[in-house]
Amino acid sequence: MGLKRLDGLVFAQMVANGAANLSQNADYVDSLNVFPVPDGDTGTNMNLTMTSGAKEVAALNTANIADVSSKFARGLLMGARGNSGVILSQLFRGFGKSIEGKTELSTLDFAEALKRGVDTAYKAVMKPVEGTILTVAREAADEALRASESTSDFNEFMEQVITEAKASLERTPDLLPVLKEVGVVDSGGQGLLVIYEGFLASLEGKELEKPHAPVMDALVEAEHHAAQGFMSTEDIEFGYCTEIMVRFQDEKLKQTPFDEDVFRNELSELGDSLLVVADEELLKVHVHVETPGDVITKGQRFGELVAVKIENMRQQHSTILEEEHGANQHGVQATAVKAKVPYAIVTVAMGEGVSELFRSLGAAHVIEGGQTMNPSTEDIVKAIEAANAEHVFIFPNNSNIIMAAEQAASVAPCGVSVIPTKTVPQGLAAAIAFNPEADVETNESVMKTAATTVKSGQVTYAVRDTSIDGVEIRKDDHMAIAEKKIVASSKSSLEAAKALVDALVDADDEIVTILTGEGSSAEDVATLSAYIESKNDEIEIEVHDGKQPLYSYIFSVE
Repeated sequence: MGLKRLDGLVFAQMVANGAANLSQNADYVDSLNVFPVPDGDTGTNMNLTMTSGAKEVAALNTANIADVSSKFARGLLMGARGNSGVILSQLFRGFGKSIEGKTELSTLDFAEALKRGVDTAYKAVMKPVEGTILTVAREAADEALRASESTSDFNEFMEQVITEAKASLERTPDLLPVLKEVGVVDSGGQGLLVIYEGFLASLEGKELEKPHAPVMDALVEAEHHAAQGFMSTEDIEFGYCTEIMVRFQDEKLKQTPFDEDVFRNELSELGDSLLVVADEELLKVHVHVETPGDVITKGQRFGELVAVKIENMRQQHSTILEEEHGANQHGVQATAVKAKVPYAIVTVAMGEGVSELFRSLGAAHVIEGGQTMNPSTEDIVKAIEAANAEHVFIFPNNSNIIMAAEQAASVAPCGVSVIPTKTVPQGLAAAIAFNPEADVETNESVMKTAATTVKSGQVTYAVRDTSIDGVEIRKDDHMAIAEKKIVASSKSSLEAAKALVDALVDADDEIVTILTGEGSSAEDVATLSAYIESKNDEIEIEVHDGKQPLYSYIFSVE
């Protein structure tokens, strides 16, 4: 017979195994995403979220399961990325609330905790959709309650839970038609199943190997020196401390073989303080540059992004001088602690040109991220704190970041309003509408309205063959995406952009803004502009160099 009572030590090992199993299967979970876009997707987001929770648990050594669960939930909450990561954090937040005050659990306790987690997660989602991770979690929890009535053995109990979770996952295409069309099961549900399978493996005495990640922290610390009082912020030549981690992929390595020396030489031309560490599975880079997007692009030639961290060192230097040395960026002694401002805007964007646009419109902080890497709850909380405002408005600019922003708002130390912008154009429209003289409620209303008045589109490349909404897509094709609908696929980014113009621009529109990114060209932009004018000769066309990776064009039409 197996375990009858579950304590904190056993649960901590289950968490470690669940995280390890998810890490080993993150690529597979990513492959199930419906849209074949090169974004930071479900497997990556859930993996980073679960890793954050597991790190909190690893620091404990207690048999009290409530204490372990509380730490686990906190780590998940702060590390949550993307909608799937936020839902995962809410599942175990409710789980932890259910077992408060308990030192160990029976199968019934565990089942009731899973059910409480499901209830918490459903409440966190404004419009729950069946056929997703929520469905798999709910039906597995219902089975857990039934299983707890027939067995007190945790091994048998988890086997029954997993059997139902698998069956529920297989039913997701019947609940969500787009899954059936593309021929996949729900990726978030698959990620949850992988975690549960890791739990069972732990109960069976199988300790899964934790993924090896090159350790660079000590090297990075050696490269970074404390800011000196006599140093001016303007003296910093390369302003962005950029770190990326890439998991090698065989298919990409066949096209672009990895040579560490050649790669290091390439990056050395972009900046300084360069460190490159690689093994058979992972590549990790640290470098100070002016164009972080170039580092990301070069790294992605060899595999998929696992993590991205970009910090504005000029801003950090100014803050250090002010807070630690009482001086401003020119070394002038400060006379008082900086007072809080009434309002601040925090936004998410990828691409230095896009970031500068937001800053020019008044954004206090731009969190590097979005399509390539969804920021965590903790990333957003830190930006809110750094804004030093009485009230902060957050523009997520991505539908997969809204829930993390709302979660950050719930734990932030000041008033926070999340303006649920789903695209960069929506965020720019909201920023333009902001009125520093108006009250919070008025600004919320006006900015939300402004975001809905703009039409958004983007051109990116496909990472696999598929067919969606009658559009046949081949790997490496350029896709035209109007709002969230793929309207065309072409070998040419210019032709895809023209198809996007056809889908977005009509005779009543007045302004088209084009943000150019990786893969665009001045010649193609000129051709595009002429094409837009041929459809509406009175329309105003604005072009900005967004410098965004992965997306050659982002369109805003209003």
